[in-house]
Amino acid sequence: MSKIADELPGLRRQLKEKDIPPPLVSRLSDQLEQIERLQNDISASVYIEQMLGYINWALNLPWNERTVDTLDLIKAKQIFDQNHYGLNDVKDRILEYLAVLKLRGSTEVKKSEEAENVPVHGAFARRAPILCLVGLVGTGKTTLAKSIAQAMGRRYVRIPFGGMSDALELRGQSRVRPDAEIGLVLKGMRLAGSRNPVILLDEVDRVAEGTRGDIMGVLVELLDPEQNKAFTDHFLDYPFDLSEVLFVATANNTTNIATAVLDRLEPIQMPSYSDEEKIKIAKDYVLPALLQESGLKPEQVIIDDAIWAKMVRPLGYDAGIRSLERTINALVRKIAREVVEGKGKQFRITEETIKQYIQMY
Repeated sequence: MSKIADELPGLRRQLKEKDIPPPLVSRLSDQLEQIERLQNDISASVYIEQMLGYINWALNLPWNERTVDTLDLIKAKQIFDQNHYGLNDVKDRILEYLAVLKLRGSTEVKKSEEAENVPVHGAFARRAPILCLVGLVGTGKTTLAKSIAQAMGRRYVRIPFGGMSDALELRGQSRVRPDAEIGLVLKGMRLAGSRNPVILLDEVDRVAEGTRGDIMGVLVELLDPEQNKAFTDHFLDYPFDLSEVLFVATANNTTNIATAVLDRLEPIQMPSYSDEEKIKIAKDYVLPALLQESGLKPEQVIIDDAIWAKMVRPLGYDAGIRSLERTINALVRKIAREVVEGKGKQFRITEETIKQYIQMY
């Protein structure tokens, strides 16, 4: 138990240094005293580990840490254009949102119920509708959410809803259970390390059917500005303020989203891509990114213009670009192998050589 005794001074120091709400400080202090009393009792080792886990989670949540928003519309537009081709209506809607934040400025206002100063843009964000990007697979919903975080200078966290079968995954489990864990929401907050990250609620329409009602109930609490300022995780058992978080949701369609959740969302339709758009995206976005990841230089892979249409059809009947990405990725991997094996330094993909690199041909 000497290891536990060594940990206690550090935990007490953190408790004094970190800006944690006083009621929670009192609770954590009581638990540290309990640990000190029980540290030599071998039968209490499991209980001590549970208390230490709780204390570590409480100490490492971002109670008052924030990042400073970057509300430069020109830079934001450059980031969107650099990361995404087309989607002009979607980009305009997001830029409008950032423009309002910028107009309101960074002056300080007081919360009516709390004697605490917060930036005006944080207050506005709590009242603004939550953006919900709706579109088929591969249309760029997730990467657009990352670009929003990048444009605002905020940290980014993704919470996957696909196949989620228990609302406790979001809200956490009570500590009376020996295997209790904190929920995905507060895990994301700790990972972000700030009170105002961009949190992507990914594929909110794909939760398990049997528990859809419970999960949608938690979503309502997350997205409602009157409720998320005191979100309570069962594990932490103390209200945590999520009002400064910018939530962005994605869905393939809105059919399976509860009406109460939809009421708090602003759906933005993500359009499907035409063949011409897919070719443009493949040339200017997908191929350069995959070449960089593989270590190849742009001049080592030359693809004839006539080949691009064949790479899109019949492989690209999906609305997005997932199939096209897989095709180009397979081509780049095979060329990388040939470079390593010394079979050449530059490769040209033509109608005669395409069968060597793309299996379906």
